[in-house]
Amino acid sequence: MDGARKRFIPITGGTITGPRLTGTVLPGGGDWQAIHAGGVTSVEARYFLKAADGAVIGIHNVGVRVASPEVTDRIARGEKVDPGSYYFRSAASFDPPPGAHQWLRSKVLVGRGIRMPDHVVIDFYIVE
Repeated sequence: MDGARKRFIPITGGTITGPRLTGTVLPGGGDWQAIHAGGVTSVEARYFLKAADGAVIGIHNVGVRVASPEVTDRIARGEKVDPGSYYFRSAASFDPPPGAHQWLRSKVLVGRGIRMPDHVVIDFYIVE
């Protein structure tokens, strides 16, 4: 054991908006986290997106959040924290069905996470 504190956060829904993909996050996924000493939190989320055209797309998003003890405490209390005060990045892989969303398999997407008091916003960027 590495001494990390483990926790699970259910993913209950959300929205996707972007130039190439819009839709909703389906309930039933989850985010497994390991909170390590020194302000490092490893995250691994698995969930499903339902695109506007009805396609259901699996997503596996792995990343890390690094914050000072003070910022970590503020996040844990549910306070709004300036995203510039911590590092929260991830890499996502997608499992789309055959069809219009196959392009997601052939791209690397990185995410920038923003921790809000009651949800997380992830801005994804395609690495060309």
